Amino acid sequence: MPPGLRERAVVAFGECSRERTAFNNPMTANSRHQAVVVGAGPNGLAAAITLAQAGLRVKLLEASETIGGGLCSAELTLPGFIHDVCSAIHPLAACSPFFGSLPLGEAGLEWIHPEIELAHPLGADAAVCLHRSVEETAASLGRDGPAYRRWMLPMTRHADAVFTEALQPMLHLPRHPVTLARFGLRAIWPANGFARALFAGEPARALLAGLAAHSFLPLTKPGSAAFATVLGLAGHASGWPLPRGGSQRIAEALAAHFRGLGGEIETGRRIERLSDLPDARVVLFDVTAPQLAHIAADRLPASYLRRLRAFRQGPGVFKLDYALAAPIPWTAEPCRRAGTIHVGGAIEEIAQSEYEVSQGRHPDRPFVLVAQQSLFDRTRAPAGKHTLWAYCHVPNRSTVDMSDRIERQIERFAPGFRDCILARRQTDTAALEQRNSNLVGGDINGGAANLPQLLARPILSPAPYRTPLPGHYLCSSSTPPGGGVHGMCGWRAARVALRDLQNR
Repeated sequence: MPPGLRERAVVAFGECSRERTAFNNPMTANSRHQAVVVGAGPNGLAAAITLAQAGLRVKLLEASETIGGGLCSAELTLPGFIHDVCSAIHPLAACSPFFGSLPLGEAGLEWIHPEIELAHPLGADAAVCLHRSVEETAASLGRDGPAYRRWMLPMTRHADAVFTEALQPMLHLPRHPVTLARFGLRAIWPANGFARALFAGEPARALLAGLAAHSFLPLTKPGSAAFATVLGLAGHASGWPLPRGGSQRIAEALAAHFRGLGGEIETGRRIERLSDLPDARVVLFDVTAPQLAHIAADRLPASYLRRLRAFRQGPGVFKLDYALAAPIPWTAEPCRRAGTIHVGGAIEEIAQSEYEVSQGRHPDRPFVLVAQQSLFDRTRAPAGKHTLWAYCHVPNRSTVDMSDRIERQIERFAPGFRDCILARRQTDTAALEQRNSNLVGGDINGGAANLPQLLARPILSPAPYRTPLPGHYLCSSSTPPGGGVHGMCGWRAARVALRDLQNR
């Protein structure tokens, strides 16, 4: 986390513990659980921890046999090769104020920081890189170095304020209005126009475009520059780390902390209707907006149901996991020292790829996100062997096999890559949703992150976590601040629930 942010987070988030006795009253003394959380993804775990910190007896229900949601690791290809099933690299977890307030290291979580946070090959032996240091990154950008410093340096000096403002509902009273204004005036831009206005050279433009493409938006859409800004800042403030042993370790550390607070977890427990729930004063749902509409269809007002059902899903992903006989033979040497690789070429190519996906098409040259965890974490593969994690964006509910297109993209910048493959595992949008019902149509962000749905996620309100049913709340990535492993949706939803309990 940025300097000083962990200390502030521990103080701010520790306020929950001072409310511990507020809910120990005779009204709930006879009920086994005062709160129930449905879904044990990162937001469900964050909500459950927050409620337990306040002294509530909390039960966490998970439909799968394993906890974690997108935080899951498994041997998907060959024995001994540990792959991250969904999320892999965690810049938002590293800068999350909530996660930073928890003693997750004591619960076994160990972050590994690659030598280079991110590399973006551009052809031949050239690559542009995001380093932890703003100065080192700027120095590598040549004539665009001064512009990069002007963009990033002011925000790194106030990184905690930027993350505080960015990781909450857009409709809020700002605690840092000057910082928010500085961030917002640039972040509202379309990434394509922002990159061209800020930078003159191709390397810097490509770096920004790759960061912005994490939004799943066409780079011509307003707000896409915000994702580049937040992810770039996270790289400088706290890095793009990976957890030793696999992303499952994050979920295990959160669960261990929750159990240490007296919480209870039940797996293999699917909730299809509100009548399936145990009695509790408060219920939080780490499910998507359409899923909540299904679960509570007979109790929610028609107007709210319409809003949930109208909530748009974003594009899906097609994912490949590889067992490799050797590291990827990137022609650009910095790519061999980076944890994350953006494979997409120049800004024009990335913009075209993301536009085609938004139009329901499958690009011939997709933008490919690659993580090579085993270069830095030897627990992921047998000695001398390696894993590779890769995916590209596809239309929601796509059934197209993108394996060949992804491999051709990697081969462009790493000739001989296919010769390293020992085994591969393809996962399309249907398989993703079958494994985790929150990934509707392969959408890993809980709904499209366009500007209207960032403002109203899923409704326009300073507390969009609250539903019309008293005591029932939505805490998934279908609420602010949206997708990513940060736990902030769960923490903020739980804080609203605790305030409502106090008022009742």
